Amino acid sequence: MAERNVLGETLEPCGTEPMTGFYRDGCCSTGEEDAGRHTICGVVTSEFLDHQRSIGNDLSTPRPEYRFPGLTPGDRWCVTAVNWLRAHEDGFACPVVLAATHERTLDLVSIEVLADYAVDVPDDISDL
Repeated sequence: MAERNVLGETLEPCGTEPMTGFYRDGCCSTGEEDAGRHTICGVVTSEFLDHQRSIGNDLSTPRPEYRFPGLTPGDRWCVTAVNWLRAHEDGFACPVVLAATHERTLDLVSIEVLADYAVDVPDDISDL
């Protein structure tokens, strides 16, 4: 059975440049081994990245041993629901691509909160 997004539809890919996802397959898929629950497809902003660094989650520095390239503003990335929620509570949440956000996110974050940050991001963000 296909994984579902927060809209109850088939989970869409989040991003491949850079390759995202806990499984590095471009999707915010999750499973038992994904303790952090990397289920929110976020479009990271500089404010979000700064906030994440301030809470000990440096998403800007490359970590090749984890196949992590380091992020820059505008990248689409499967962020953890817990850290995204903390950013929301602190006023630094990044936009969310609902169609690419896994339904398990709803265990921690309401659809109403996610909808406040919803953005439809084209595949090619160079025109933004």
